[in-house]
Formats: sequence, C-alpha cells, structure tokens
Amino acid sequence: MIELIAGGARSGKSRYALDTANKKNGRKIFIATATPGDAEMEDRIAKHQAERGPEWQLVEQTKQLAQVVARYGPGDILLIDCLTLWLSNWLCSEQPDRWNTEKSEFIHALKNSEAEILMVTNEVGMGVVPTGRLSRDFVDESGWMHQEIASFSDKVTLVMFGMPVSLKS
Repeated sequence: MIELIAGGARSGKSRYALDTANKKNGRKIFIATATPGDAEMEDRIAKHQAERGPEWQLVEQTKQLAQVVARYGPGDILLIDCLTLWLSNWLCSEQPDRWNTEKSEFIHALKNSEAEILMVTNEVGMGVVPTGRLSRDFVDESGWMHQEIASFSDKVTLVMFGMPVSLKS
C-alpha cells in the first residue's frame, strides 16, 4: 500500500501521516530527508523527532531513497518525510544532473516494495510561477514527480488546514 500525502506549509500533512502510520501494525521506520542547515531547521527536526514515539526507527537519508526503500519489505511501515526536501537536496547538490536517474530508481523501488509506504510532500504548484531558474525547476520537477507517484499510489491525500481530503482511494 502506497499513500502520497501532500499539502502546503503548516497544513498538517506530517501530523496526518504520523497519525495514519501509528494506527498500523508493523515495524515503523521514519525516513527523514531534511538536513539541519541552521538553528531553525535543527529546532524543526527536534520537534518532529519528539512527536514520534520510541517505536519508530529513524533513517536519515538526504538523497539515496531508492536504496533505503529496497531494504524493507512485508510488515514494515515506511514514512518518508519529505519528498520536496529530497528534491531540493538533489537540485542544490554538486550533481543535480543525477536527479532524473535517482527519481527513476526511487519509483522503481516504490513499485517493487512490499512494505507499506506513506510519503509526505509539499504542494508548491498552486501559486505563481517563480521568477528564478532554480525555483522554476523546483516547481516543475516536483509537479512531474507528484504526478508520476500519484499515478501508481493506492491512495492520495491532500491535507489543508489540518483536514485530509481524499483525492484517490
């Protein structure tokens, strides 16, 4: 079972994903893509860690998500938070040209996984078109990634104002 959970900043998407995963039986693995680049981000990460209970195993992976997903199988519940941070990590890396390869490998791993997978991502395509090249590339790439993942996900949920709205079930 694969669920894609999207929403804007502070929409409640991570809370919804955690609550959903906590209701499931199995080994729980939280896959974090964030990097603590400054004190404010360190505080955000610490807050998210405090929200999870001791039953959660933490895997920190900023780029190679395909390899992480491939390690888990039946009985595992993976919560990946968040896909747009993962995309940012690639676009702002020393090898942004590897993004399409890694995205393809990740999608292949998702399609072949026997684990239950919940993925949190930011919906950024509902606003104005950004003026900067990197920002436009980010909006484009995230939109294409979301469309592809949503196409084979069993469930797609949009969270707004803390309220989940089912787009696909």
